Amino acid sequence: MALSEQAQKEAYVVDASGCKVGRLASRVAKLLMQGHRVFVINAEKAVITGNKPAIMSRFHFLRSRKQLTSHKVIKVWYPTLPEGILRYAIIRMLPRKKAKGREAVRRLRVFRGAKQIPGAKPLEIPDAKMEKPISRSRRVFRYMTLEEVSRELRGGRPLE
Repeated sequence: MALSEQAQKEAYVVDASGCKVGRLASRVAKLLMQGHRVFVINAEKAVITGNKPAIMSRFHFLRSRKQLTSHKVIKVWYPTLPEGILRYAIIRMLPRKKAKGREAVRRLRVFRGAKQIPGAKPLEIPDAKMEKPISRSRRVFRYMTLEEVSRELRGGRPLE
């Protein structure tokens, strides 16, 4: 990519407060593939919909030991901090085995808490926001924030 083309690309700040993780991750991945730099703030306030046992069973399943043979047990690493969980959700939506996907990963930054990024434009992703915790069929959404998920995964230890 030429230097002039790179200079034309924008830097965006996306606030993850109240956003659904999957929708947010897919929109951010598209921005990254277009060549933009993306800074995601307030990662701990992003939400995962579903009831608590279903959410935690998925995360505990991912963190379990994988048995390949009777002699060798491999432990698979997955993030436990909110910014790591959100970052990996975004990275998994990129073609990370190709060069353009690896370049896109380098343009992503995820932060816990509010942060001022000079020179970056704020960007709203309205379809990722969870406006009301009630669906169109009047059912109540059950959800957990990434902070709650992280606290459960870390065994109640506070975030560092």
